[in-house]
Amino acid sequence: MNEQTSIDPNEVAFFQSLSALWWQENGPFWPLHRMNGLRLGYVRDILAGAFGLDPHAAKPLQGLRILDIGCGGGILSEAVARLGASVHGVDVVAKNIRIARQHAGEGGLAIDYEIASAEILAGRGELYHAVLNMEVVEHVAELDLFLNACMRLVRPGGVMVVSTINRTIASWLGAIVMAEYVLDWLPRGIHRWSRFPTPLEVENLLAGDGMRVFASTGVAVNPFTRKFRLTSYMGMNYILAARKGMVQDDLTGAMD
Repeated sequence: MNEQTSIDPNEVAFFQSLSALWWQENGPFWPLHRMNGLRLGYVRDILAGAFGLDPHAAKPLQGLRILDIGCGGGILSEAVARLGASVHGVDVVAKNIRIARQHAGEGGLAIDYEIASAEILAGRGELYHAVLNMEVVEHVAELDLFLNACMRLVRPGGVMVVSTINRTIASWLGAIVMAEYVLDWLPRGIHRWSRFPTPLEVENLLAGDGMRVFASTGVAVNPFTRKFRLTSYMGMNYILAARKGMVQDDLTGAMD
């Protein structure tokens, strides 16, 4: 019997072809490198607030088990590990995991990397304080199936952070026409506009498993300086943070 999967084999093949370029800061993944500091600060503050941690501590995410789903070459996984978290980075592209393991080893970082999908992890009953779902949902074949598996991985009181691109005319012009074909910022074909989910679509899917969005922000880039910033405008890139429901008396046990 064939199990349902959200994996798109065409996307796997596409990212296999780019896997050796993950750590070239001026290569095809430069937006992730530039965006990483911005989204890392946002994730740190969101998780510190959710779990009663000090965001200014030397290791502010110490004690948290965090999943970086679709981790690629490990750009975000490494940054989160340096904040003290126990990081499990997974990707369905074998070459990505090989690159991630090698780079983490060179940096002396103990990160648990694995070739796996959200469905595989959910089937094993894995649970995390937080699931980081960053720039992944726009690449999956079945969004509802994928998010359902991801939600099963969040423990009660836990958090999921979703970062993606909105499906608007602005995003079609900016993320595809300009970024891929005019400015050559991104490899052509890396995105499909029809797969960009709106914030409401993501929020409604998360609500199906009792996850409520409690924070959101837009992300903008200056085309001249290539610098990213947070913004109230969510018509292009955006980030949502949702928490799995739990009763108030259980909040003190969220870190156990």
